[in-house]
Amino acid sequence: QVQLVESGGGSVQAGGSLSLSCTTSYTYNIECMGWFRQAPGKEREGVAAIGHDGTTSYSDSVKGRFTASRDNGKNTLTLQMNGLKPEDTAMYYCAAFQPRFGLSWVASAEFGYWGQGTQVTVSS
Repeated sequence: QVQLVESGGGSVQAGGSLSLSCTTSYTYNIECMGWFRQAPGKEREGVAAIGHDGTTSYSDSVKGRFTASRDNGKNTLTLQMNGLKPEDTAMYYCAAFQPRFGLSWVASAEFGYWGQGTQVTVSS
């Protein structure tokens, strides 16, 4: 079973930056890793996903501001968040999963492994 631990959350003012990290027990044979977030009273949404080869996908709400990267040798996933906005406030989770035929990466992640989350709070 893959274990994931997120870190790097915190509080920042609008326009600031934070970097989230996710350490996994292993990334071998894990095709996809991703970042998701859930704000109070809202459904969980996909933020970014990255394949084993480094191919990335982003939600429209973070495109151009967030950058996901992974280091398979160090079993880590990173999310660099710049230009943060109050609406980015949420609990952020990392996930490790295999893509499923016919499903989006967001849907595929539902069948994967998840961390416990790290809180990001952006004040205006």
